[in-house]
Amino acid sequence: MLLSLVVHTYSLRYWFPAVVMLGTAPAYVLSWGACRVLTAVLPSRLYRRMDDHLYNIYQSLVLFFFENYTGVEIVIYGDVPKMKENVVYLSNHQCTADWIIADMLAIRQEALGHVRYVLKDGLKWLPLYGWYFSQHGGVYVKRSAKFDENAMKKKLSSQTVLGTPMYLVIFPEGTRYNPELKKMISDSQAFATKEEFLCKESPRVHIHFERVDMKEIPPESVIFRGWLHKRFEIKDQMLTTFYESEDPDKKGKFPGEGQRSHLSIMKTLPSLLFLGGLTLPMLLTESGRKLYVRTWVYGTLLGWLWVNVSP
Repeated sequence: MLLSLVVHTYSLRYWFPAVVMLGTAPAYVLSWGACRVLTAVLPSRLYRRMDDHLYNIYQSLVLFFFENYTGVEIVIYGDVPKMKENVVYLSNHQCTADWIIADMLAIRQEALGHVRYVLKDGLKWLPLYGWYFSQHGGVYVKRSAKFDENAMKKKLSSQTVLGTPMYLVIFPEGTRYNPELKKMISDSQAFATKEEFLCKESPRVHIHFERVDMKEIPPESVIFRGWLHKRFEIKDQMLTTFYESEDPDKKGKFPGEGQRSHLSIMKTLPSLLFLGGLTLPMLLTESGRKLYVRTWVYGTLLGWLWVNVSP
């Protein structure tokens, strides 16, 4: 019986974070709704500040599980600015949780609430959060020939006009998985098996960060494509060295000196307590449970409608 309890408790590590992050969604959305109503007649900038504050609470909850709860060690290479600033964050796209890495850097710049994403169009169908990400300033885009550049510019320009603080996260590589590329998938799986990447838990996350001033980025689209391609060539070479170098001093490391960065639990635990404190009372009463379910159902349906008809 004791062994069964230990195994069951161990398994909780995987579904407990998912249950909490999804389970608190109705309380979060209702909190946002109350904020929106209260600020309806106030200047839009005040609403944006409150919205960013709420978003900081949600993302801090996410980081509680991905950093404090897991106990993962974060190793950062490069110089992460300590001050808030408008940022365009360009990153490689290796796994589903890459957006968490952007959060890890943003919270260390006190800019977590300012994070906004360029997202693939399919994510707008996420229950509740799909439309919320859009209203927070996220931009949904379709790939390849279906990409609407003008719509993206219009959405970003509207945020700029409002003076919205921006930590804009973009993954230029786009999709990570195409079921039609069967050989590429099998080759990738074979490599992962060889290197023992499958079914493993990593005790640390290595992040290489390089800040580039906007003045150094070419404004012409054709030249910019070449510049970006060159940056990703450098990135690919760094990853090759990280994973495959025969030099033990280079393998498993990025160039430069890595600094271990600990995230204080006091930056994330209050968010867990706040959202948990809003959710539990709803689930303990019959009327609260009805509101909870209706928020999931009607909020999701209205959100899908809103995100598909809004510009």
